[in-house]
Amino acid sequence: MMARIGGLGVLALLACSNGAAAPRDAGSAVDAGAAEASVDVPPADAGPSAFQVFDRVRIASRDDQPNFHRARASFNLGNGPFARVTMIIDLATTCYPFENWRTNRPPAGQVWPADCDAFDRNFEFILDAPASAEGRPGVELLRAITPFGGPLHHEVDVTDIFNGLPGEHTLMTVIPTYSDGAGRVSGSNGGWNVSARFVVERGPAPRRVLAVTPLYDLSHTPDTPDREYAFTTPPGTAHARIEYRVTGHGGGAVERPACIGPAEEFCVRTHTLSVDDAEVDTWDPWRNDCRELCTLVTNDAGIGPSQYCQENPCGAVQSVRAPRANWCPGSVTPPHLIEDAALLTPGPHRFRYRISRVAASGLWRTSAVFIATE
Repeated sequence: MMARIGGLGVLALLACSNGAAAPRDAGSAVDAGAAEASVDVPPADAGPSAFQVFDRVRIASRDDQPNFHRARASFNLGNGPFARVTMIIDLATTCYPFENWRTNRPPAGQVWPADCDAFDRNFEFILDAPASAEGRPGVELLRAITPFGGPLHHEVDVTDIFNGLPGEHTLMTVIPTYSDGAGRVSGSNGGWNVSARFVVERGPAPRRVLAVTPLYDLSHTPDTPDREYAFTTPPGTAHARIEYRVTGHGGGAVERPACIGPAEEFCVRTHTLSVDDAEVDTWDPWRNDCRELCTLVTNDAGIGPSQYCQENPCGAVQSVRAPRANWCPGSVTPPHLIEDAALLTPGPHRFRYRISRVAASGLWRTSAVFIATE
């Protein structure tokens, strides 16, 4: 996997120290030799339980270190049924709070602590990710974007997934983080610390889950073939949905008026979604609410920037506030739901998506899962 150096003026992926651009790559959900841990099965008769799958696991930015870009762990919630399953994630980096730099100082001639990653990165959790690109796709449980060098906490309801897929699983987390050897735009050995746990409430399921079918999990580029993804609606289905997750990444020439900068993350693209050759949705995934993740703080500590965004402490203010292709730094990207009546008809179906005008070096991280319930 190759890093990319990109520039976008003040709207680029900028560190707050000097406005230079950092190496970035959207990454892939395919495992690349991540170390695997195992989580014990909770007792079958236990009440509400909380247990860790990842406990401050460090995601490394160098391929000579464990958990380069990703980590994987085995776990088993039991056979259910589950009244509720909540996944809780916490993300931390040594970039912030800035007061910690008093003991974790940037090396001589560098701007950032060596183990700090000051940039926003793609952040994913994949259930049962395959060991190779040819394997059956996993189920994406959560898509987020890391803050510029800051912490993130989020909770997501995954009850239907585990009532439909009980038993043993693996969980993989992915952050394509890169180091800056000079320590000028990010840490020279940067990384992130990831924690994830499930809180399980056993009892009658809120609804009977008939199918949880992952359709794909891939990085879409201009060379990605246009294809259909098969799934089957079980008899008795009363409610059905496709959870479509997508975020723009990667470089590319500026297109006016479609793009506000040289990267797919700054481009408006039309997504056309079809079921059985019938168009069911046309969508432009564009977020104008990134400005809400910048509460200005004046820093009087004498360490770090003089002014920064509380939610994205290491990002240039204008960059943090810029609109983007369905993601904002320091936020979770919710799935786009497709709930067309065609999904309710029992039997085989086909799903297809199309993305308009992806730049030559751009890509979109995208996944889809079909869920059917009574």
